[in-house]
Amino acid sequence: MLEIVNLKVSREGKEILKGVDLCVKSGELSVLMGPNGSGKSTLAMSLMGSPNCEIFDGKILLNGKNILKESPDKRAKEGLFMSFQYPVEVPGVTMRSFLRVAYKELGFDVAAFNRDLDEALNALDLDKSFMGRFLNGGFSGGEKKKSEILQLLLFKPKYAVLDETDSGLDVSALKIAASSLQKAMLANKNMGVLLITHYQRVLKYLDVDSVHILMDGRIVKSGDKNLAFEIEEEGYGRL
Repeated sequence: MLEIVNLKVSREGKEILKGVDLCVKSGELSVLMGPNGSGKSTLAMSLMGSPNCEIFDGKILLNGKNILKESPDKRAKEGLFMSFQYPVEVPGVTMRSFLRVAYKELGFDVAAFNRDLDEALNALDLDKSFMGRFLNGGFSGGEKKKSEILQLLLFKPKYAVLDETDSGLDVSALKIAASSLQKAMLANKNMGVLLITHYQRVLKYLDVDSVHILMDGRIVKSGDKNLAFEIEEEGYGRL
């Protein structure tokens, strides 16, 4: 279980998270929604250990172990993965080179890299030529999302935090991203996922276990998939 306990976080001297409590269970897909400025991305960055987030109270427990003081690379090795809303382009570094180095650093047997990579590429219907391109260089919105899901398939994390995976995608790319995420979860059935999103539209294509609403730095309501559709119809005002 990925458990967030009374997490309080400030950024640039301003308190953003004011006591967040949230659990993501193994093998389940949890969704975090909320209006702009509610603290969703701050929560994601705090989970991964961003130095821009000052945590002054609370715990982050990964299968019972408090990882609050661990560096981002150690959190990754513990099995925590994060995909970014706007993945950074890295000129000069090919996808294959990046994936191979990360694969090795995460403790996998490098001898199995080509086999595992081929399986992941096939699952996402990606051509091997994709591996020769620079990391996120000139990628379309859909390609960037596929790149992130490819990492999910290859690295097999225990828990994944996906920050607005649906951001900026048209309907076609949205379906691809959702389908790719479902494939990753089927391939790694024990992986727990926290999907952060503004909208319910991506949820039409996903099997969701729980939905949580973050407002003004706190979880104000939790429920099933229907909660997301209620928010879409009625807005956050009633909360």
